[in-house]
Amino acid sequence: MDRFGHTSRTRPPVVLTVPGLNNSGPGHWQTNWETTRGDCERVDLGRWSSPNRNAWVTRLDAAIREIDGPVILAAHSLGCITVAWWGALQSQAYGWPVTGALLVAPPDCDRVETPDMIGNFGPVPRSQLPFPSILVASRDDPYIFFERAHSMGKYWGSQFVDAGYCGHINADSGLGDWQFGQSLLDRLIDDAQTRAASADPGLPAIRPTAARRGTQEMHVQG
Repeated sequence: MDRFGHTSRTRPPVVLTVPGLNNSGPGHWQTNWETTRGDCERVDLGRWSSPNRNAWVTRLDAAIREIDGPVILAAHSLGCITVAWWGALQSQAYGWPVTGALLVAPPDCDRVETPDMIGNFGPVPRSQLPFPSILVASRDDPYIFFERAHSMGKYWGSQFVDAGYCGHINADSGLGDWQFGQSLLDRLIDDAQTRAASADPGLPAIRPTAARRGTQEMHVQG
């Protein structure tokens, strides 16, 4: 228990950002969140330009295990597939230590024209993730058909969010700090803290972070 009365399970979640191929550079929402939010840190998956599925999943697992408390994953592109493989290969109890995941613009690694460098991440896992998740997809993402992204969300048990026309939802999309994405992340954080408080009735009530940031209109599909 720390000086605020938190046990490892009731501490505020650490947000691990999980980039995709070639990492996330300047102007990417992941990079911006790491600079501005204070609760985000990047997972170094290594070999950014020549990824290997097993190596990336192993590095993600090591990063999760280093944290003494709840973890939320904020993944982009191939990082989403890495998270899906971690969830399929690990045997964590539902919602612990990973308490949620924001999965943004996963690519379709099963398409015939998929480059070899990411094709080794296929076939895309079809098992439900052992934590709550939100999958965000763009209608004009060049790396996946919108309907295919929706199907992935069903496989993984994710809430599906239609981001409109944002390309690959990366630095080229010009999203800046991507407040819409942060509202989704804050929802996952709030839900995780609410579940922790419910499990420990001695904890004080938690003020939702999403309310502090304000809400944004979105198209959500179940």
